Amino acid sequence: MKTLVIVTHPNMEASRVNKAWVEELKKQGDITIHELYKAYPDENIDVAKEQQLVEAHDRVIFQFPLFWYSPPALLKKWFDSVLQYGWAFGPEGDKTAGKQLGVAVSTYGSEESYQSTGFNQFTIQEILRPIEATAKFISASYLPHFTLNDVSNLTDERLAQNSADYIRHLNSVKPVVNV
Repeated sequence: MKTLVIVTHPNMEASRVNKAWVEELKKQGDITIHELYKAYPDENIDVAKEQQLVEAHDRVIFQFPLFWYSPPALLKKWFDSVLQYGWAFGPEGDKTAGKQLGVAVSTYGSEESYQSTGFNQFTIQEILRPIEATAKFISASYLPHFTLNDVSNLTDERLAQNSADYIRHLNSVKPVVNV
């Protein structure tokens, strides 16, 4: 299975987690890493190039830090620009049908804070629901998300373990099946 990881971090040089995840991804031979802010520093997305990348892969993982309960702005722009009518949905819009879409997200808050009774009052799954809805809308399967919480209290050992867990997740995750 060919996997495309779309990394969206507006300041990758300052990122500890996403940088570590990318380094771990680079050790894998069957994963394409695509950093949106590096590819488009002017934020002018080459839609045809992005669509070709998606078409060439079976699975697309959106990797990002959670900002204000959503992905960074360039990823939202990517969704709006790339997932076009007639390509991803609508008449003849079948290019994403059968693909698998997933999320790898890091949060500043603790796991406990992302519970209905926690500080944020919503779970990560609830916060990521728009991406899950997008997957369904474009006839793709949605994969369970991968999360690293509490990044402000992250030890080097925990980050190394989490990076290895991320790869295991990518190699074993199966689409969510709604019954």
